[in-house]
Amino acid sequence: MEIRLVSPLSLAFAAAAYIVWRLFRIFLRHHTSSLQYLRGPKPRSWLLGNLAEIYDSQEWVEQYGDTLRFGGILNTDALLTIDTKALNHILNNTASYRRPSLARSGISDFMGKESLISVSNDDSLNVSPQSPAFGPAQVREFTEIFLLKSIELARLWGLKCTEPGPVCVDVVDGLSKMTLDVIGLAGASETPTSLGFVHGKPNELNQAFDTVFRSGTGGASPFKLLKLFFPPLGCLPVSGTKEVRNAYRTMRKIGERLIDEKRETTSRVRGWQEDHRQRDLLTLLIKANTDPSIPESERLTDEEILAREFLVAGHETTSNVTAWALYSLSIEQHVQMRLREECLTIPTDYPTMDDLNDLPYLDSVVRETLRLHPPLNSSMWEATKTDIIPLNKPYIDVYGRPHDYVQVDKDCLVQIPILAVNRSKAIWGEDALEFRPERWDRVPQAAQKVPGTWSNMMTFLGGPRACIGYRFSLTERVQHTLIFTLIRTFEFELAVPKDDVVRQNASIQRPVLRSALDKGSQLPMFIRHI
Repeated sequence: MEIRLVSPLSLAFAAAAYIVWRLFRIFLRHHTSSLQYLRGPKPRSWLLGNLAEIYDSQEWVEQYGDTLRFGGILNTDALLTIDTKALNHILNNTASYRRPSLARSGISDFMGKESLISVSNDDSLNVSPQSPAFGPAQVREFTEIFLLKSIELARLWGLKCTEPGPVCVDVVDGLSKMTLDVIGLAGASETPTSLGFVHGKPNELNQAFDTVFRSGTGGASPFKLLKLFFPPLGCLPVSGTKEVRNAYRTMRKIGERLIDEKRETTSRVRGWQEDHRQRDLLTLLIKANTDPSIPESERLTDEEILAREFLVAGHETTSNVTAWALYSLSIEQHVQMRLREECLTIPTDYPTMDDLNDLPYLDSVVRETLRLHPPLNSSMWEATKTDIIPLNKPYIDVYGRPHDYVQVDKDCLVQIPILAVNRSKAIWGEDALEFRPERWDRVPQAAQKVPGTWSNMMTFLGGPRACIGYRFSLTERVQHTLIFTLIRTFEFELAVPKDDVVRQNASIQRPVLRSALDKGSQLPMFIRHI
């Protein structure tokens, strides 16, 4: 049988035809959009529209109202809204809205397209909280692990405080290593070394995680945005690409080894409770996935299992939220003092769940941190069909006419600006931009209409699309445990001017220094041992 190779000219023609077809579809959508009469920012680029400044949506809302239009690729019209009625409609209509292809590509690009993340149109990253992997006993065990690692982090920082006076530490670095240790213990019963490698060499997985997460500190560059729409651009030899790909391969290799080992172990152990050593998240996910009651079509692939393990362990969420909490507490010293006084009423470094539940101000500090500094800036969705979105507050079109609904076309992008919702003065009052835990003593009436899954905020989204990580991080007081330990042990003060600390202009809100953007995420602080 004769095998004919495709000529380079044919491949080039096919690639050109594909690009022309994509561009034509985008051009057609732009000139027939049902959003063309909404107000919104003028596009900054004929190629990327407003995508490069999408993380500045708070300013857009203040200027154009709660519901507005912005430009996507080639200025294709897209919708952005903080209207609570619209948000409720979008998040609860799973058949009408899905994760867009560019968002799925973006998540895969960030976490490792080949290794850890597999996001499908039916939001397959969501795992039922009723799964044995998320039962009260299992999640509580994870909380105990967080407590132990928090105490270890405090001990290591304390070793630096050998001389009188403050000592400077990078809290982002320490918190990131601590939560990587938790992934090892809670996620797969692996022996953690992240915190310990200050005395030695980091292991292979630590280095891979560090490479992947630090690769995202460059923000939303035009090339990154274009790559979301045209994935083949990812093959270009751009600086840093090879290093990140090697890190992905390392993570996949180690992940596959862990799954094989856990699968072999679980085949020898029957029942959920027969061996307390087999209660880590990865083992529980594998057991749940082999349950005879689950249809074959609904079972997870190995990549999806690993995605859940690493995401639920909350590396980025936990470390970033705690870093921002310490940042806010270092600025509002009176809040830090009041919180410390409350935490010191517990006479032990090993609080029970009941102890943590008896600390209302700590709970308010956690809530206020998650409101003011959500880990994710925004969440993007795509309409699967033409839809009518009802509005609580009518928008005014370019001709001055009010509308109490907005129509979106099939394939239209819909942006939910989590940060803008959480910081909206219309929802939270004129002091919405201030760190004020006392606001949780009496939540504003407007905030009670926010369709969030937790505490009247959009931090973890809402409805069927709610992020499962909130249960791991908050329901069992994981976040509270970490802040409790650190604030009892140290006084915190910023080691740089507060205006030098800014949010990284990217999807995940990491703290960076305006004066050292090239050095990635960091937050230097002075600590004093109490």
